[in-house]
Amino acid sequence: MNRTDRLYALVEELRAISPRCRSAADLAARFEVSVRTIERDIAALQQSGVPIYPQPGRRGGYVLDKAMSLPPLNFTPAEAVAIAVALGGAGGRPFARHARTALRKVVAAMPGGDSERARELAARVRLFDQAEADDAAASADVARVIEDALQHRRVLHLGYQDGKGAVTTRDVEPGVFLGGRGGFWYLVGYCRLREDVRVFRLDRITAAALTGERCPERAPEEFTTDLPDMVLRNPALD
Repeated sequence: MNRTDRLYALVEELRAISPRCRSAADLAARFEVSVRTIERDIAALQQSGVPIYPQPGRRGGYVLDKAMSLPPLNFTPAEAVAIAVALGGAGGRPFARHARTALRKVVAAMPGGDSERARELAARVRLFDQAEADDAAASADVARVIEDALQHRRVLHLGYQDGKGAVTTRDVEPGVFLGGRGGFWYLVGYCRLREDVRVFRLDRITAAALTGERCPERAPEEFTTDLPDMVLRNPALD
């Protein structure tokens, strides 16, 4: 996560739990950085006018002004658990970590005792072990790099193992994610090695790194015209 994304995520983290506070140590563990980095980030946010204040005491930390906190959400405990069940098989799918963060914010912002009732209901639900499915999932590190490449439009440097076990390295301009078919997720992108659009199964990507090069502008439709046998749709946001 780059610094700009982390600053935004810090505000959202504190907004979700306001008026409660979060210690610098907890935030450092949450974002996998040092306590000193969190302190510098908080100072930068304060200087830019974000109303974050230190709360003294043994259980103190940083708190965001109530005026900027999320209003109560009208999710029922059952709806919150339904989201958790849907995410239970997310594994290494793209944006799985963002989905889990969103769920944490939903539960933290639920009014009254609904969040506790949601936790009590969740304790009565059991999911089958996903170990077998996870074996075919992309690693979290690979998924995270590809997410960042799509969001910030950066060329990827990939190591890829084909169905016969041969490994090649390629520079790829990421286009779109394909998901759901056979339980696998795919990255469709322009492969500079093959000089054409190619489909990469995420669990076969052995390594992924961002380059500093910005991708040429290409419409998403350019990456899906050769996939006529697939039923394609975008995720619904409303």
